[in-house]
Amino acid sequence: MTIRTSVERGIQVIGIDRPERKNALTIEMYQAIASAIGQAVADPSVRALLIHGLPGIFCSGNDIGDFLQRVDERPSEPVPPFMEAFLDCDKPIVAAVTGHAIGVGATMLLHCDLVYLAEDARIGMPFVSLGVVPEFASSVLLPRLMGTARAAEVLLLGEPLSAAEAVAAGLANAALPPDQVLPHARAAAERFLQLPPGATRDTKRLLRAGIRTATREAIAREMELFRPRLRSAEAKEAFQAFIEKRPPRFS
Repeated sequence: MTIRTSVERGIQVIGIDRPERKNALTIEMYQAIASAIGQAVADPSVRALLIHGLPGIFCSGNDIGDFLQRVDERPSEPVPPFMEAFLDCDKPIVAAVTGHAIGVGATMLLHCDLVYLAEDARIGMPFVSLGVVPEFASSVLLPRLMGTARAAEVLLLGEPLSAAEAVAAGLANAALPPDQVLPHARAAAERFLQLPPGATRDTKRLLRAGIRTATREAIAREMELFRPRLRSAEAKEAFQAFIEKRPPRFS
């Protein structure tokens, strides 16, 4: 099982469940998450969404093996619909993060409305070290949240953020003991069951309206560079070194 979905008392729960690969996302997993978000938007009984991983691991980013094998053969690009699903979701998205959130596992948090982290969680966006560029509008949203200088450390140098740093930077709402993260996030999602859904949706639209255009433009710019970078010699060397568990050799 890789993506578990269920509607529980008005909450669309999306669980990433692939422990053998540290919850790395495959093409099918992208599609499953996008589909679950779309179903939640269309279901009037759903008031909020809750996304979580497994104890000790949220998401380690793309499954590099799957990505390399299928980068040239996939009939339909799964990542843009995945991103669009988050951008088009007019219901609150709550994230519960324990362990590591890496790559897209980190950037998707920028598009959640409430984010709760375990105290020992780590947020990492090591795009440059993999020979690619930031994605999911992180090149715009991260500097907006934490300033250009700190964002440069995270995106250029790939320095991870601790849970406390993520909260201080405005990427997350709170850092909690690991065993309290999912219950706390679920309780936050359930609060929307008592709030007027129309006012909730309109307020979310207002919160995002000021950055909506900039977000979409950033995604388009990033994808223009991300796709060719995937085929670059630098990315191929970085991915191969990752698979072989050795330092990359860049000329």
